[in-house]
Amino acid sequence: MPRTALAIRHVHFEDLGAFAAPIEAQGYQIRILDAGVDDLSAVDPLAPDLLAVLGGPIGAYEEDLYPFVADEVAILERRLAAGRPTLGVCLGAQMMARALGARVYPGPAKEIGWKPVALTAAGKAGPLGHLDGVPVLHWHGDTFDLPAGATLLASTDVCVNQAFAVGRHALAFQFHPEASPVGFERWLVGHAVEIAKAGLSVTDLRDGAARFGNDTAAAGRCCLTAWLAEVPA
Repeated sequence: MPRTALAIRHVHFEDLGAFAAPIEAQGYQIRILDAGVDDLSAVDPLAPDLLAVLGGPIGAYEEDLYPFVADEVAILERRLAAGRPTLGVCLGAQMMARALGARVYPGPAKEIGWKPVALTAAGKAGPLGHLDGVPVLHWHGDTFDLPAGATLLASTDVCVNQAFAVGRHALAFQFHPEASPVGFERWLVGHAVEIAKAGLSVTDLRDGAARFGNDTAAAGRCCLTAWLAEVPA
């Protein structure tokens, strides 16, 4: 019987991307739920063999505006407390931090575009070593404090806390190592207002995807494959 992977998605274009292939290659059957559409309150937090919470253009603290945020944080609180394999990307990482008791808040600046992260010694020694020196996609305005008991894996000059792990069962990326050129045009359309308000160039972002996206996706696949090989059953 295949293992199960549940992905919680917030916008269609911020999907599993390059992470889907290694998850399936490890024998997981992927199921996707859409936040705000599917009833997350009915999810058994401990049932999936792997849970991935994906990105989206809202805050991990905005349950007053988006009630499903509270459901997601509750799912993550129970799952992380039980030591079940959990992956977070961008908003998902921020929700994981909140579920672990850390503060999530607006960062010092929006960080949007392609650049490498600076790996800590722990980051270089683990699965994130595959990302060393590789430009990855950043697309966030919020950040978080490092949760108690978590290991910092990566930083940038804008945000110190870019990736963390808790034991072998939980991995969180504030950036997007799952991004690839395939479907990236959807990001440019979906985030058109944010891009314009930030004074960024659509052409530059598109060129970045063309220049760096294949390397990002390849490194992201290697990173996730290595992590999945280590997670407890």
